[in-house]
Amino acid sequence: MGKVARMTTSSDTRTELLRPDGSPVRVLVVDDEASLTELMSMALRYEGWEVRTAADGAGAVRAARAFRPDAVVLDVMLPDMHGLTVLGRLRRELPDVPVLFLTAKDAVEDRIAGLTAGGDDYVTKPFSLEEVVARLRGLIRRSGAAARRTESVLAVGDLTLDEDSHEVTRGGQSIHLTATEFELLRYLMRNPRRVLSKAQILDRVWSYDFGGQANVVELYISYLRRKIDAGRSPMIHTRRGAGYLIKSAEAAAA
Repeated sequence: MGKVARMTTSSDTRTELLRPDGSPVRVLVVDDEASLTELMSMALRYEGWEVRTAADGAGAVRAARAFRPDAVVLDVMLPDMHGLTVLGRLRRELPDVPVLFLTAKDAVEDRIAGLTAGGDDYVTKPFSLEEVVARLRGLIRRSGAAARRTESVLAVGDLTLDEDSHEVTRGGQSIHLTATEFELLRYLMRNPRRVLSKAQILDRVWSYDFGGQANVVELYISYLRRKIDAGRSPMIHTRRGAGYLIKSAEAAAA
C-alpha cells in the first residue's frame, strides 16, 4: 500500500481553518494502531493543522491537558480503557472540545452510546481519510474554534466543486456525483496538473487498509469521465504507468 501523498501544489485552494489568533488548528489523534495514526496524522497535517497523538487513554488525557486541542479523534477500543471513559475524562479537561469517535463497531446501539455520552460524531472502520478530514472540518467550524481563511470552492477551468455544499458544475451545468465520485474529483481538483498514482488515490479516497485491486480507481475514473467530460473537451487525463491528472481544457489544448 502506498503512503498518503503529501500534497503541496501552490494552486491548492482548499478552505484553510485557523484558530482566532491565526495559529494552526490543533487535533489530538488517539488510537493504538500506529500505522493508522501515522496515516491520519499525515492527512491532517496536509490540511495545515498541528497534530498530537496518543496510543492509549491515559496518554490522551495527558496530551489533551498539555496540547489543548481544538478537536479530538478518539478510537473507542483502547488498550487501557474504553473510549467512553476517556471521553469523560477529556470533558473534564476540555468541556467543549468536539470529539470524533473511531470504531470498528457499526451496530446502532454502539453509535447511540457514543453520541449519548457526549461524542459529536463518529466514523466506522474501515473509512477514508478524506471522510475523517471532512467530518473534522465540520465539527471544528460548528464549534467556533476556527474561522475560514479562504472560500470553499475549488475551480479548474470551467469546472467548480463546493466542498461545503457538495455542488459540482461544469460550464454552469450542475453535475450529480456519488459520494465516492465526489471525493475522487475533490482529490484531483486539489492537485490540478499533478499526476496522482493509483496508490495515492486509494490511500486518500478509499479506506486506509483497502483490500481491493487498483482497478477500482480505473473504474471510478471512467465514471467521472462520463459525467465531467462527456460531450466536452476532456479534463481528466491518464499518464500510462504513472496515474491520473486533471487540468483545464485550455491547458490540455496548449
